[in-house]
Amino acid sequence: MPRILLAEDDEIMRISVYDKLKQFGWQVDDVENGLEAAELIEKHDYNLVISDIRMPGMDGMKLLEKVKEASPETDVIIMTAYGSIDDALDCIRKGASDYILKPFDMDDLIIRCNRLFDVQNVKAKCRTLEENSTRENRGLVGSSPAMEQIFSIIDQVAPTNATILITGESGTGKELAARAIHQKSLRRDKAFVSINCAAIPEGLMESELFGHERGAFTGADSKRKGKFELADNGTLLLDELGDLPGPLQAKLLRVLQEGSFERVGGTKTISVDVRVLACTSKDLQKEVDEGRFRQDLLFRLKVIPLVMPALREHKEDIHELCNHFLKEFISPYNKKFSISHEALTCLESYDFPGNARELHNLMERASVLSSGPVISPEDLPTELCQLQSQPNVGFKLADNMALAERACLRKALNHCEGNRTNTAELLGISRKNLWEKLKNHQIE
Repeated sequence: MPRILLAEDDEIMRISVYDKLKQFGWQVDDVENGLEAAELIEKHDYNLVISDIRMPGMDGMKLLEKVKEASPETDVIIMTAYGSIDDALDCIRKGASDYILKPFDMDDLIIRCNRLFDVQNVKAKCRTLEENSTRENRGLVGSSPAMEQIFSIIDQVAPTNATILITGESGTGKELAARAIHQKSLRRDKAFVSINCAAIPEGLMESELFGHERGAFTGADSKRKGKFELADNGTLLLDELGDLPGPLQAKLLRVLQEGSFERVGGTKTISVDVRVLACTSKDLQKEVDEGRFRQDLLFRLKVIPLVMPALREHKEDIHELCNHFLKEFISPYNKKFSISHEALTCLESYDFPGNARELHNLMERASVLSSGPVISPEDLPTELCQLQSQPNVGFKLADNMALAERACLRKALNHCEGNRTNTAELLGISRKNLWEKLKNHQIE
């Protein structure tokens, strides 16, 4: 709900404007001079300040400077009965959003207020679009029973305001699921704000989430809104929540329970209406058992759990995913890429430890290396195709065991991106033993 500060020394005028503004459900504070207005600006956040230009104590122009210094995003409408073109231009130059001459039509004032609120909403959406413009937003794809269950849960929970904890391995599409929930929710026209809790240094995380006041710390030259305020009336995605520092977990719990918080360095309580979605690839119950995550916070987040399946659990979607990813790329022949049956068979024989994200990267690589618009096995990594195209060695146990060992070595090397130390650890053997096996199987 927009909050307005009305500063007017004429009592009749103040009461008339106040009553008109209240009719639209806006929260309005009214004062009779500039000094009282300045005090309230320090205590509260306002979307709009409507001020007379001539008032006792502090005139409208000085109040305008005070507002712009304390809260640059707050709009200001200056009212005056002694206006001229020069006065109007001076107000606009100093940061006023509008200028209105007394006496004025109350409906005209309401139109101006609504226009400023609409601009504020557009600016908020632009900020979130700019933040998310470089993020992947391909949408969830799949028609397997596992994915159909995910779609069914999303359809059920999206229209509610329930907090949802989305878990699953890296690359399974947790953020895409969160965006799908937002797009199907009643908040779809409001902001969708995302923050990666693992990508921000611990010392800056509190400011990123809750904002800060000017002078709260070195470098805080102006007041700044945090992600919770930017997501007000919309949706906030806390990505990789399992990496949230311990001290902030208690503050997050309070926001989830009460919908209020204080900025860093601030004392005034800020209330927000935000739907929170959380993603993590960690086992939060294990984190709780080991003392790194709060049990009560886990309970509060896990109102509705959503577990994204690993790609190896719904391989029947690989063909549909490949076609979906290949639409992003254009062949040198200006034709859409497609994938051959042989290449698809190679992909279906692979377990994809990186899940759908790894498949996307493979399709991008194949589209670059392909000599034509059809992706063939030759365009895929050699070790991946060898998992499927194994030679027929008959029924001799030793030969089949050697073949299985060779495939296992290649698979482990590929999973560890060629790092032999990590590969040996993954296989449970020594690095020397791994070196000997690689030499015996002639694996580079």
